[in-house]
Amino acid sequence: MDFRTLFEPKTMAVVGLSLSNERHPANIIYNKNYFRYPVKVFGVNPKGGTYHKEKIYTSISEIPEKIDLAIIAVRSEHVPGVLRECIDSWVGGAVVISGGFAETGRYDLRRQFEEIAAEADFPVIGPNCLGIFSPGKVDSLFLPSERMVRPEPGNVALVSQSGGILVDQMVKFAGQGIGLSRAVSIGNKAAVGELELFKYLARDEKTDVIAFYVEGFGPGEGREFVKAAGRSPKPVIIMKAGKSAAGIRAVSSHTASIAGDYDVFSSVMRQFGIVEAKDEYEMVSFCESLSCYPGGIDGRVGIVTASGGHGAMAVDTCEASGLVVPQFSEEVQERIRGRLSGSVQPIASLGNPIDLTGSARDDDFVIAAGELSRLPDIDCVIMLLLPYIPEVTSDVGARLSQVYQEEGKPIVAYVPHVEKYRMIIEGFQLNNVPVSDSIDGAILMVEAMKRCRPC
Repeated sequence: MDFRTLFEPKTMAVVGLSLSNERHPANIIYNKNYFRYPVKVFGVNPKGGTYHKEKIYTSISEIPEKIDLAIIAVRSEHVPGVLRECIDSWVGGAVVISGGFAETGRYDLRRQFEEIAAEADFPVIGPNCLGIFSPGKVDSLFLPSERMVRPEPGNVALVSQSGGILVDQMVKFAGQGIGLSRAVSIGNKAAVGELELFKYLARDEKTDVIAFYVEGFGPGEGREFVKAAGRSPKPVIIMKAGKSAAGIRAVSSHTASIAGDYDVFSSVMRQFGIVEAKDEYEMVSFCESLSCYPGGIDGRVGIVTASGGHGAMAVDTCEASGLVVPQFSEEVQERIRGRLSGSVQPIASLGNPIDLTGSARDDDFVIAAGELSRLPDIDCVIMLLLPYIPEVTSDVGARLSQVYQEEGKPIVAYVPHVEKYRMIIEGFQLNNVPVSDSIDGAILMVEAMKRCRPC
């Protein structure tokens, strides 16, 4: 299947446009794309008429131009007929946001949907889904524009069975400064599922990290997906629902998915080097980390801090996460000490973590980060920055990012995320260095890189 016309359409038909209800999902989608995106939009309603002084067509076949993407928002019993019309009119693909299929017991409609799409090899997202968001290209999510939170364009693709989870992740991405390449709500995935989208995203030049929210797989789907994802040239992250008996029931009623045995699922993810996020917080941390550093590491960490307490907490969390915090030799410690500022030299603790104390300056952090980045037995450097200590400036993020640019060894930073420290945070983010607002989050970012390596 070719998904290019779904993510970057030049023409779009919105089927089910209402002539009386401006808040109808079809109208919201029509208006967003008509006013905000570089796609030519056509409205379809059997009654015809006009909308925003534009002609409303009675059917897709009546539209005088070839349609790349059809958005279908009609009652479920009418969907099979609209799909057949799309295929007969050579439409490039469709998104069906209509519900009322297998999740409500209408297995007959589900079977018709599947058979029509399969026979024509026609790419259809849905049914019972929120839609597609491709920054700068198209937005078929039926959410009012004024309520949407849109991340900046970036290199992470999100695929979710749940529209609500997808939107939540987009909000978190925007807050954390993570850029988005594609976002897809697949709903009941009657025709297109995770495997088909993975194959497309694995070769999509705009995407470097592929993240999934999964509720379950149909018979045989999970095995094929894992085999393909395990060979992926790009990091793959999965967050799964349906871990408990009650969760499995909820998943089944939501999207009619087969949740399967969670312990087996989790074990297989580790075996194939697919990164499993246990919750939304891990998902955001993993996406930010791997969008900057897609390669795997062994997990040997150097820690630099200005607070002994922060350093001790970081060591405990690293050890609990399976990361190694090796002690530095006397030779390494003395080499670092000899380059530090005079006020820090006699009081710094340099064994790992490196505690530069509250007297540290920007130069001290830069020196420590550079020395650790050149050590062959350190895979990643964690910088625990306390921007309220007197001699740290707003330039420290950009300066430490330069160390990464020069040495090529991953650096992950912790900085409290408040507006007062925005320039420090942006100094990292604008230079492709991930920043967390907690120590645990910074260590999760390192853990994601380690988990990228198959067992």
